[in-house]
Amino acid sequence: MKKIKYTIFALAAILTTASCNYLDTDPQGIMTKEEVKTQAEGLVTAAYSSLGNDHYDVPFSLWPYGNVRSDDAYKGGGDINDVQHFHNYETAQNIDPTFGEADRLWFNCFQAISRTNTALATLQQVSSDEMPLRDTRMGEMYFVRGHFYFMLKIVFGHIPYVDETTPDNAYESTPNTLSNDEQWALIAGDFKKAYDLLPTSQTQVGRANKYAAAAYLAKAYLYKAYRQDEKNNMTNIDAADLENVLTYTSFAMTSGYALEPDFAFNFLPGGYQNGKESMFAVQYSIDDGTQYGRLNWGDVLSTPQKLGCCDFHKPSQNLVNAFKTSDGIPQFETYNNQDYNMSGDKSDPRLFHTVAMPGLPYKYNSELIYERDWNRNSNVYGVYASLKENVDPSCDCFVNINPFRGNSKNRIILRFADVLLMRAEALIELNRSDEALSYINQIRERAKRSTTLTGYAPNMSVSTYVPGKNCTWTQDFAREALRWERRLEFAMEGNRFFDLVRWGIADQVINEYYTSEASRRATIYSGARFTKNKNEYIPIPQNQIGYVKGIYKQNYGW
Repeated sequence: MKKIKYTIFALAAILTTASCNYLDTDPQGIMTKEEVKTQAEGLVTAAYSSLGNDHYDVPFSLWPYGNVRSDDAYKGGGDINDVQHFHNYETAQNIDPTFGEADRLWFNCFQAISRTNTALATLQQVSSDEMPLRDTRMGEMYFVRGHFYFMLKIVFGHIPYVDETTPDNAYESTPNTLSNDEQWALIAGDFKKAYDLLPTSQTQVGRANKYAAAAYLAKAYLYKAYRQDEKNNMTNIDAADLENVLTYTSFAMTSGYALEPDFAFNFLPGGYQNGKESMFAVQYSIDDGTQYGRLNWGDVLSTPQKLGCCDFHKPSQNLVNAFKTSDGIPQFETYNNQDYNMSGDKSDPRLFHTVAMPGLPYKYNSELIYERDWNRNSNVYGVYASLKENVDPSCDCFVNINPFRGNSKNRIILRFADVLLMRAEALIELNRSDEALSYINQIRERAKRSTTLTGYAPNMSVSTYVPGKNCTWTQDFAREALRWERRLEFAMEGNRFFDLVRWGIADQVINEYYTSEASRRATIYSGARFTKNKNEYIPIPQNQIGYVKGIYKQNYGW
């Protein structure tokens, strides 16, 4: 099977590992080592299952926080009042610590972390001789825990850190006041433990391995390198952290992972899943004995209205314009002067794998043409739809979960493309821009080849960077090229806003975007304004501050 079967352990089974000092009588028996091992495997499975325990308004793909808050996407839906809190994030206005969606995101992530801690505490009760896979399972739990802490960190900024050694009665007295650097050090520490313990390969698809841990460790160090003060200002870029990025991307590149020959193959179901570029992915399923299967509930809202519901998460005009090319390279300075015109403008082929365009086949199905009337409210949110998370409705992985339409296609968390671009970024910031060129060009070469399924698309044109011919490869130009490449490569995958914050340019980019988009989408952006030293992170949920009786410190500016 392509997946690990995710099952949720009964609460009683989980609680057997918790502290029992609330009992007035001694327990009547204790578990044998064999029973501990059996329970440990179940707890590990329960922790893995957390990867899919999100919801349409609490998505772990982070599309409302990483895309809609950036220049890549509009919220979409019926109008600005449809899931209105996401509109507040989109415009950086009237955001409140009481928003329920953010509170549930915080809760769901820490629930997952609690599962990993319970599993780790149980695993530590047996030796590797008694349970040969003990260290591997521990590595998996450090990896999954690091993943959820990473998500919390990039969304909320200042978070508490609890692990398997934290007593139950200390959870509510653990503050979130560690410095930005200290928080990233702890998250990197989880991935380093995973890296040290995990094997290079796993017999079951869906489990983390050493190469995935190396890639995520490099990512944690890359974020850590961009040091921030308490007001969210990017103050400096740490060279030692960048060297760690090089160390762990170098190891990840010794694996069998590589770029898919066509960009599209990363975003297709069936036999394309768990391909050679997918270093770690959330495994979904159908026909597994449950009512609907283990579907990707976090992205169900992005299905176009014509196919069911609900036409959220829509590519912005600014993003579409960013794919335009001249002589095969991006129009860095002028891309947004005129809106993309399919009949005349040349564009990067990745546009047609990322954005559904009126008049062209939807998800490569020549018998299913995407049209303007597929949109729920084109007057407010335009005529584009997001493609990567969606599937051809003729696929048996497309499921009616009325009123929504879901699918069981994997969601990739780590792609090998990210390893190449993280390495390129570290080299550029270490004043080794010439060495970065080949990694960026590998991504562009693959983009050029990504026409296997899009023969219908017009005017596709992308070239590599050739210093002295189509560019002057200075550090400044290399930095711009790298940042542009990250935008195009990972568009609509939940990364863009967090990249802008990491680079310290979120206020500049987002406010320029608000200004330019106000003329196109006045209904959305007429009052939008990003406030520096505040909107880099959303506020800590008020419910969570209340639960710990004020131990948590609210983010700066809120």
